[in-house]
Formats: sequence, structure tokens, C-alpha cells
Amino acid sequence: MTVLTVDPAPTAAHDAHRAEWVRRGELHDAAHMRNLYDDLRADPRWLRTAASGTTVPAAVEYNHVVDAAGQRLLSLPIITGDARWHTSEAPVIVYDEVGEALGSVAGFGGLYRAWLSHVVPDDGVVIVEARQLGDLLASWSSPARLIHTIHTNHLESPYTPDAPINALWSGWFDIAGAFDAVAWPTEAQMRDVRARFGTKRADVVASNGVDIAGSAAGATGSRRAVMVNRLAAGKRIDHAIRAWAAVVRTVPDATLDIYGDGPERDRLAALISELGLDSAVTLRGQVADVAECYRDAAFLLLTTAYEGQGLVVGEALGTGTPVISYDVAYGPRDVLSRGGGLLVPSGDEAALREAILRLLQDDELHARLVAEAPSAAQVVERSAASRRWADLVRTVASRPAARHR
Repeated sequence: MTVLTVDPAPTAAHDAHRAEWVRRGELHDAAHMRNLYDDLRADPRWLRTAASGTTVPAAVEYNHVVDAAGQRLLSLPIITGDARWHTSEAPVIVYDEVGEALGSVAGFGGLYRAWLSHVVPDDGVVIVEARQLGDLLASWSSPARLIHTIHTNHLESPYTPDAPINALWSGWFDIAGAFDAVAWPTEAQMRDVRARFGTKRADVVASNGVDIAGSAAGATGSRRAVMVNRLAAGKRIDHAIRAWAAVVRTVPDATLDIYGDGPERDRLAALISELGLDSAVTLRGQVADVAECYRDAAFLLLTTAYEGQGLVVGEALGTGTPVISYDVAYGPRDVLSRGGGLLVPSGDEAALREAILRLLQDDELHARLVAEAPSAAQVVERSAASRRWADLVRTVASRPAARHR
């Protein structure tokens, strides 16, 4: 398996990324992570062969990619003010051995398809990790197979099955039948999509996996709760902070540690001070080892407005840490229905407060949820998820590409 990336950073930056993946054990060999622009700098003949269009740039700004000697290899259009910038067919200008424009390919789609045709064999299977790439590969002429992964919620507020579709998904359902499989992270999201958009796609459930660290948390008698998420408006961390202001009136030694960073940090810090919670609620910032967040924690608190899968739920359960979560689309219910936590109606701060107090004060309930947690986490355990993915790839590889049937 080779990881293919299209980030236009310098090769030195990609070398650092590859080394870090190897260090973390995610890659056994750095050679198994390839980048379009690294390949271009190493040997641009594949792109020169694919170039055939105009050499006249579009009426936009361009970024220039150069080789080690500073000579232009190609020029990329800069498309601003358009959420679907990636679908622009503004020409990507391609240069010859002496730096003269020799032709172009049609936008980023033409560039990406040319590279994949160069590196992917006809019997290969490509796992597409982003809708932006999916938009561009649905028309790829290669007989290679395509599995399109989904990692996010397709809905806007109020995130009900009939809610407005997120603008980034515009047009995606029209092309989804071109993929050999569309891998949804939860059964619930796949079910809602099929009910609303029909069954013309090859839909499957293939959740992302998490490492199960073993019971290092869920300590009996602990009054410490944790949150692990980006400090963004959609995570509704202010709900947890306001709930904690009421909790400490009943359980004065209860503390909440909030891990992560993001644009809401200053506003949340101000709210903590405003409510007099400086000794009870702490913004801990980012951490290198997420498992350490759960050590000696009584439970994880999740107040998000929406999720794609909510991997943090599986991570917490895998350490033996129970979870209190808003019941949102998608993810928490899919795991917590197997035990290990409490679901609260989305946005109901009074119910959230009561659930927190219940878990802090009912030792028998807490012990039961701690015992359930590791088993509940098995549904998203990494090796089990990897086996499901391997089975999916083998199945897809055994059939002709959907685009050529």
C-alpha cells in the first residue's frame, strides 16, 4: 500500500512528514508515501507527455513550481472566492526542459488524473480520502478502482436527516455512482443518505479505527472529567462550561480539563473566568499523547453539534473511560448503544448537567460503564477496522471498475 498526496509543499517538508509517519509506526518504509510534486521534481516527463492544451494562462494569479535549479516545471492557477475552486479548469501550464511553456492540462483535475495514471496500475485500487479529489476522479478514464471514503457529516444545522446539505457536498451525490464503493463511517449516516438520495451508490460501512490502549482510566472516585476536541464553535464547549458551573455547586471538588486548541480559546477562557470556574475548569491546550488525557479521568464529555464518526468516543472507551455525549449525528450512538456511556439530547444543557451529576455521584453506575467501555470500543478497534478495509479492497479489486461497466 502506498500513500499518495497532492500537497504542493517543498520536498524537504514531505521528507519530514514521511519520517514522522515512520517514527509513529504508520509507515514501515518512507518510500511508501509519494507526493505529486516530489515526483514532478524528480522526473517531469510524465506531465510533459500529458500536456496538450493551451499555453495561455487564465486571467488569475499563478503559483510556480520549480526544480532544484529554479526552472519552472508548472504553474498552478490560484482560484479565490469559490468553495469549489478545485473543479476549475483554468489551465495548469506545463514547461519543457528549458523552461518554455509547451502546453497545459485542464485544471487540478487534469493534473491529478495525469499523475495517478502515471503511478497507479490498471488493476490498482485507489482510496479517495477527500470529496474534492472525488469530484475530480469520478471521470478518470483509468480502469483502476476507486473507493471513496467519507469522514464528515453531509448536513448543515439542525443536522437532522432532512436538513440542508453542506455546500461542499454540492453535486457530489450526482457523481457518487462512479465509485466502486462509498465507505461511510457509520451505519446511521449511510441509512439516512440512502433514504434521502436513493441507492445508486455502492454504499458500505467502513469505520475508521482507533488504538485500544487498555484500562488506564475510569478511576473509581475520580471527580475529574475531560474533553478532547478542537476549540471551535461547533464543539459547543460553552455548554460544558456552563453545566460545570452548576455541577460544582453540588460536587465542589469536580474538575474539568479541556484539551485542544482553536479559535474559541479566548472566548472560552473569558467564560470560565466570568463564571468563577478558574479553579474548576482548565484549558490544557494540545497534547502529544492523547491517551494521557484520560489517565485518572472519571469520564469524557462530548458536547459537539455534529460529528462524522466521533473517534474520540472510541479512544476514550478504549482506555476504560466512560463517555457522556450529546446524541448527535453521527457516531456517538453507534458506539455507545453497546454500552460504556450516557447519551443526552443534543443541546439540552439541563439534561447534560444531570447526566454529569449522576455519573459523579453514582459509583455503581460509573463502575458498570467502566466495565462496559473496552468491549463497546471493539467495534472501532484499529485491527478490526483494518480487517474490514482489507476485505473491502479485495472485493472491489475483484470486479471491473464501476466507470467502465
